[in-house]
Amino acid sequence: MGTETAPVVTNFIRQIVLADQASGKHGGRVATRFPPEPNGHLHLGHAKAICLDFGIAREFGGTCNLRLDDTNPGKEDPAFVEGIKDNVQWLGFEWSELRHASDYFEVFYRAACKLIEDGKAYVDDLNADEVRAYRGTLTEPGRDSPHRSRSVEENLDLFRRMRAGEFAEGAKTLRAKIDMASGNINLRDPALYRIRKVAHQNTGDAWPIYPMYDFAHSISDALEGITHSFCTLEFEDHRPLYDWCVDHVDLPNHPQLWQPLVDMGLPTAPSAPRQIEFARGNLSYTVMSKRKLLELVNDKLVDGWDDPRMPTLTGARRRGFTAAAIRTFWERAGLSKQNSVIDVAVLEACVREDLDARAPRRMAVLDPLKLVITNLPDDHADVLTFANHPKDESFGTRAVPFAREVWIEREDFAEVPPKGFKRLVPGGEVRLRGVGIVRCDKVIKDAGGNVTELHGTLDPESRHGLPGADRKIKGTIHWVSAKHAFEAEVRLYDRLFQAMDPENDAGGKTFRDHLNPESRHVIRAFIEPSLRDAAPEQHFQFERTGYFVADRHDHTREHPVFNRTVTLRDSWLKPPG
Repeated sequence: MGTETAPVVTNFIRQIVLADQASGKHGGRVATRFPPEPNGHLHLGHAKAICLDFGIAREFGGTCNLRLDDTNPGKEDPAFVEGIKDNVQWLGFEWSELRHASDYFEVFYRAACKLIEDGKAYVDDLNADEVRAYRGTLTEPGRDSPHRSRSVEENLDLFRRMRAGEFAEGAKTLRAKIDMASGNINLRDPALYRIRKVAHQNTGDAWPIYPMYDFAHSISDALEGITHSFCTLEFEDHRPLYDWCVDHVDLPNHPQLWQPLVDMGLPTAPSAPRQIEFARGNLSYTVMSKRKLLELVNDKLVDGWDDPRMPTLTGARRRGFTAAAIRTFWERAGLSKQNSVIDVAVLEACVREDLDARAPRRMAVLDPLKLVITNLPDDHADVLTFANHPKDESFGTRAVPFAREVWIEREDFAEVPPKGFKRLVPGGEVRLRGVGIVRCDKVIKDAGGNVTELHGTLDPESRHGLPGADRKIKGTIHWVSAKHAFEAEVRLYDRLFQAMDPENDAGGKTFRDHLNPESRHVIRAFIEPSLRDAAPEQHFQFERTGYFVADRHDHTREHPVFNRTVTLRDSWLKPPG
């Protein structure tokens, strides 16, 4: 039989690219780009776009640029740029070219001058409120600005004076001259440039005017030779403006416009890119709005942008979500033209699946109760050998110390057991993982009646390799040696919101009203000694408890810190019916 290969996941975008290649469009090239604005942190929704942009380029042997859309100075920060670059690489992708929209400021300016010379743009004196009043509504056409009929010469003069910094912010804008009666409001003479006297992180004070997103984005795509420009659905109504800018500037036939980029090593001649829209990635129990995420951070409702409960990629990474799991999740979620909300449980299942294969096993006790094995001598010391992974021998083995006193999980003992309880009870037996069968003989309590310690005996014939080792017993529990264990800080994270859709509450509540008060607990736990050697961001399965990761910032050998990534099973599953 031949070697089986995984089926290629198909979608409407992939079909478009295949058809374009088959027809010879763009000369068979595939060139994409990921163009975030560096004004915040990327989140899990952005990961969908990253996987699409870079994934299509990778599949078709093409290129994908990382382009920072830095046209809005004052809200952008070089730290966000570094964060974006780090996120893209962490997800497993490398860009062909690192570009900034600000690289093209001179070309944008020349292109705007060309539109003015062609009678397709004019300088307007209307303020923002007046522009809105003149724009019309969805059912009524707009009205021409009184400045729409200015001559080419006057418009060029005014625009050059805007460039020279002669006018105050808001005093003038450059607008495209398209159609004030268009059924698409985006085509009712949209702004192409506005005056902003704010220093830019890359160009300093060189430019007192900055291009609007729709203009800069379309011309940037054309300059970089992008063939397929993927955007989320909210840009579908903007596509006619995108095409208008590309068509009327017509960069391929006007090389004098992009001559300034020749010295920068422009990788390919400008082209006419095609914009294609897809539904954004929305997750249940989550908010993705930058404004709302900023509110959570500023009001200290979370511990910063990389709080493991946040949907930011830095938060997901610190939580222990793996890049492979995020890529798998968005591949399985697929692409569509219909907005929908995907259950975050699907993402969590992808994380479990990935970590089940890659995370070595360790023992840790999160809510400790001491068990003293009274038929062992006080100085008993033993070293047991445990497999690091039950399904993969290549992970090897490790040595785990065992002594007379061990910590077990408090929930693994019940003085009055509920129906079906298969763990330790007074007079009952349980298998101590890798050790043997222990019987509970005595329960020690404090003055308040709280159980503080258990005394039990170990069946010596049930030790590994002895005849009684195979004796049937219903329950098996994990443990750590009290003598050898180390204390660790363990942070138990859960979903930040209790409602599936915290942003849209029919009862009038705000997203803040749905915050989950149980989303974070910090406990002191006991861990087996080998966990002290964990490296930051190293993943483990704590047996019978969940998947955990050594915190990427706070974990040290002297002060171990582990974050719970996900529980072993979905604890949010709804009961049947």
